[in-house]
Amino acid sequence: MSKIIFFSIPAHGHTNPTIPLVTELVNRGHQVWYYSFLEFQAKIEGAGARFIACDEYLPKLSQEELERKAGKDFAALIEMIVDTTIALDEKVCKELRDIQPDCIVSDSLCFWGKLFAQKLQIPYICSTTTFAFNKYTAKMMKRSLGEIWKMFVGMPKINKKIQLLKDYQYQVENFVSIIQNDNETDTIVYTSKEFQPLAGTFSDRFSFVGPSIKTFPSKQNDKKDRKLIYISLGTVLNQNFPFYQNCVEAFANTDYDVLMSVGEKTVISVLGSLPRNFTVKNSVDQISTLQTADIFITHCGMNSVSESLYFGVPMVLFPQHSEQRIIADRVAELGAGVKLKGRKSKHLAAAVVRILENQTFRENAQKLSETFRNAGGAKRAADVILTKMEKRSL
Repeated sequence: MSKIIFFSIPAHGHTNPTIPLVTELVNRGHQVWYYSFLEFQAKIEGAGARFIACDEYLPKLSQEELERKAGKDFAALIEMIVDTTIALDEKVCKELRDIQPDCIVSDSLCFWGKLFAQKLQIPYICSTTTFAFNKYTAKMMKRSLGEIWKMFVGMPKINKKIQLLKDYQYQVENFVSIIQNDNETDTIVYTSKEFQPLAGTFSDRFSFVGPSIKTFPSKQNDKKDRKLIYISLGTVLNQNFPFYQNCVEAFANTDYDVLMSVGEKTVISVLGSLPRNFTVKNSVDQISTLQTADIFITHCGMNSVSESLYFGVPMVLFPQHSEQRIIADRVAELGAGVKLKGRKSKHLAAAVVRILENQTFRENAQKLSETFRNAGGAKRAADVILTKMEKRSL
């Protein structure tokens, strides 16, 4: 029986894919400790892991602020990572020395997990819920002038934070060495090789296991008289009243049925009287919905796109920041979706018509679905972790 430690940031998109993996490891008889945040305690304990709260050590940020830092303000993200690492240092290093884990599995943005593994010389595996990044794929990150400027003016602060890590005996050369995994780093990537951009530039230490989708009952997709359009901007940056209003205007009283998920903080009544063909909710079961949807209008978060492709659903692509734009570009490049040319109702309507009139979009989405399903998911991810630990023990 192995002892495995997980670390993640307080974000649904980075935590959710690990939950089926934790369940799989626990079911195989291994012990799992999971350093996370109170919002995810029920999910983590439900998977069979021992939950350890880190909330008091993280700077007081909302999920919206965290998402913006991760996607747009790189200097602020590095500052948060270093401050969190230093705040957790005494507690976590003591606990890990007591537990004596066989392995640390840490999210690709939860750099403190990686730093603890390096400091204590514990075998480390990176858990990547977005695309894998190296020096080649990093060039695809087309940052805006504002993002580049924030990075430039933030460099003095970044360098001070890197020196602070060195003062705490963390062996880091520069900020690049923290954020980028080289080809010698064992890395689990929750997508298929076929969907990963420039997959050939990664070594065999990268395991592309496909989406880690929770267990769900199979749903009959009977032939319907009307097409179903599903609309969601995810769990974080979803308070976008003008966008929802444009969706209502685009699809009101059409031959489509529309299910729109607007987020827990959005007041549905603000949208006014809704057309009969619209169902608007604060949240929906996305896995269940995508089993019957014909088109998904999405913000292009990696989890949402992966789930859509897993069920072969083509997408209208509405990315909100640079990371999501890379995902949207890849979907469009592989012919499984259409990027919006504008935010107005006419652009939404035109994109949906284009997909429905061209069966190729669905066919391409279904081809990617096959690669996702064949990649292995949580079971293969567990195999990768256990195999790597066995090799290290020899």
